[in-house]
Order: sequence, then structure tokens, then C-alpha cells
Amino acid sequence: MKKELEDRLVKFSVMTLNLSRLADKSFFNNYLINQLLRSSASAALNYGEAQSAESKRDFIHKVGIVLKELRESHVNLKILAESKIINNSTELNIALDESNQLVSIFYKTIQTAKQRK
Repeated sequence: MKKELEDRLVKFSVMTLNLSRLADKSFFNNYLINQLLRSSASAALNYGEAQSAESKRDFIHKVGIVLKELRESHVNLKILAESKIINNSTELNIALDESNQLVSIFYKTIQTAKQRK
């Protein structure tokens, strides 16, 4: 399961990179796209850190950062969709669905880890 989640996070990060190539270049677009790229990549990178957590508390903290970055990515994707910055709605909808699923998975992961603490 850990490997599957890591793979999904990496694919999600690549998905946002591919989406970024579809946006017109302007100050606002670049701001949102750059932030999306940072938050989606951060989720994947921090999940890697969570795998080597030193304690249950450390794991919960690091997975909490993953969740925070995924939520940021999800809201950013919603802004991109509403503002029509990215015209390929199919790709954008796939990314929105994946971010929503990942948020749900990591929310549940934190809840389960807290119960087992």
C-alpha cells in the first residue's frame, strides 16, 4: 500500500506538471501554476519523509503535511477550473478527482493513526 500511495503521489505531481504546460503565460497564471507545482511535488516528497518517521507522532505530523499540501493543490485546481485558465477540462477533471481521492485517503490515514496511537 505504501508503494502504491507513493506512486499515486508521484503521478499526481507529474499530472500537475503536464497541466501547467496547457496554461497561457501571464503573471497570475504563472503564480497559480507555480504554487500548484510546489504543493503537489511537496505532497509526494513529504510522503517519502513520512515513511522514515521516527515515531507514530512524527508519522502523523508528516502525513499531516502531505494532507495540507494536497488540500492546497485541490483548491488551486478548483481555481484553475473556475477561471478557465486551463482549457483541457478532461485533464483538469482527472486531476481534481485524483486530488480529492488523495485528500480522502490521507485524511483517513491520519484518523486511523491517531486511533492507534
